[in-house]
Amino acid sequence: MLLAIDVGNTNVVFAVIDGSRIKARWRIATDPRRTGDEYAVWLMQLLDIRGIARDAIDQIIVSTVVPRALHNIEVLARHYFNIEPLVAGQGAAAYAMDIDVDQPASLGADRAVNAVAAHAKHSGDLIVVDFGTATTFDVIDFNGAYKGGIIAPGINLSLDALVGNTAMLPRIAIEAPKSASVIGTNTEDQMRIGVFWGYVAMMEGLIARMRAEIGRPAKVVATGGLAVLFNEHTDIFDAVDPDLMLEGLAILAERAKAAS
Repeated sequence: MLLAIDVGNTNVVFAVIDGSRIKARWRIATDPRRTGDEYAVWLMQLLDIRGIARDAIDQIIVSTVVPRALHNIEVLARHYFNIEPLVAGQGAAAYAMDIDVDQPASLGADRAVNAVAAHAKHSGDLIVVDFGTATTFDVIDFNGAYKGGIIAPGINLSLDALVGNTAMLPRIAIEAPKSASVIGTNTEDQMRIGVFWGYVAMMEGLIARMRAEIGRPAKVVATGGLAVLFNEHTDIFDAVDPDLMLEGLAILAERAKAAS
């Protein structure tokens, strides 16, 4: 079985993947200071709770956008699983796709892995929208080449900035407004309308512009924690795949195994 580890800016996701099936997943807040030993104490208990033996893990792959966290994840893999981990984008886990941008090395691992998975699952030109700490829009052409994209503040960041820089606005949950009206009659409703429908309008507008620039039909694939919520209130997504990142890691790991 594969242990796939996705180190994001906010959370680290650990997933045990058996073939094409995700058997278990857990998340912990990202902290580059967390040691391999601390990860092990936490993870071994969770594996035990799910009845997954440590020695059933025979491959580990890591993707990270937090470089300082990589060393401690590698310590976890080597010391507690006796496995040399694959690192997405490096060595046997290279992306094996053209990255057609000004600075290819600057492309985040999360976006590259999403691109690998999206191209493997869908044909034609693609726009991948990933709802994370930032919301990213990535273009992958019909040959699987990464062509560029957009980075926008994540909706949580936008809400944090709004609440943190005003004296009287309250903290609200991110959810669709209960009324169809876009004219709020109280502070909380006005905030929900601004944050939620403002975000939908941004996505719809940017995707329309991207499709026009691509000049060919482009399928839009959404992933990340809020993809399902937004999909209920817009028709811009052709597919929603919350596990796209993990699927991409599994693809890279399988390629590395086949090549060894």
